Amino acid sequence: MHAPITHVLGARPNFVKAAPVIRALAGLGHEQRVVHTGQHYDERMSDVFFVQLGLPEPDVNLGVGSGSQARQTAEVMIGMEQEFTENSPSVAVLYGDVNSTLGAALAGAKLGVPLAHVEAGLRSFDDTMPEEINRRLTDQLCGLLFATSPEAVGHLAREGRPVSSVHLVGNPMIDTLLASLGKFDDRAARAAHGLTGRYVVATLHRPGNVDDPETAARLVRALHEVAAEVDVIIPLHPRGRATLTAAGLLGEPRVRVVDPLGYLEFMSLVRGAAAIITDSGGVQEETTLLRVPCLTLRPSTERPITITSGSNRLVTTRDLAAAVLKACDDGPYAGELPPLWDGKAGPRIARILTGWLNAPGGGGDD
Repeated sequence: MHAPITHVLGARPNFVKAAPVIRALAGLGHEQRVVHTGQHYDERMSDVFFVQLGLPEPDVNLGVGSGSQARQTAEVMIGMEQEFTENSPSVAVLYGDVNSTLGAALAGAKLGVPLAHVEAGLRSFDDTMPEEINRRLTDQLCGLLFATSPEAVGHLAREGRPVSSVHLVGNPMIDTLLASLGKFDDRAARAAHGLTGRYVVATLHRPGNVDDPETAARLVRALHEVAAEVDVIIPLHPRGRATLTAAGLLGEPRVRVVDPLGYLEFMSLVRGAAAIITDSGGVQEETTLLRVPCLTLRPSTERPITITSGSNRLVTTRDLAAAVLKACDDGPYAGELPPLWDGKAGPRIARILTGWLNAPGGGGDD
């Protein structure tokens, strides 16, 4: 009998990606353990996702909370070292590129825990992003690498990762989106927020956009320019709230700031939007499937497949307003979806993990 498969989750995108993998592994009869690092500790950004996505209640919550990059990563390492020591897994499955991902990878690698990385190989080539450092290092430590797109496979090959360790499986975030489509109610979302006409959703939390007061002020001016033509609703992440508010975000009546939303509430709002402004990675993919035009406020993206498909565009604060209003006028994205966005990534990952565990010299003894 194999030891449990341990899933390490820390933030909203991890929960969305893990749900179909955990479900598929359960269907194959695997014993599993879920560790929540507590990196996202607000109920609206954490607990509610477990409920809405049908995730099992975590076996342990490390309660890491907020902090600097180094402190948060270190706290995860300490917590995961204890977890892996007390509950040695057959394999630990890590998701995405947050500090919890790297902290768990470092702790597991030093203890000899077999590691798998879901969403391996994504690269923005922007080392000012903590996430870029996290995902690149995590990929060097993991023996099973699950890639969501063809270019990710190429990045891993160029970095010297063994061909046998890399598997193109599709995107489990899309699995969750497809499974939840019937629960997205844009009419209810409109009613809940008093939106009677066209509107734009903005999600902004990257340090490069919200930490510096001058940068935040330019961003706020651009958002006000958009709001002169169409309502802008912003589920505001705790990071940047003070800086954006101090920059006058609330000074335009058609800019509506709300607290972070649950998965179903947020995606319902996105589904009914004329366009999305974001600096998030996952939102670029979610809007592609929902065919909502996406404007990404970053100089680069680790998800270039959304750019080449035509659903997403990189913008600066200088051209943000014009780009958003043009996207609203152009209407829904009508191009082809990326390969393997078929809702079956979770089962593919589960089958590969099962085969690896059962292979001679694999993840554990029967």
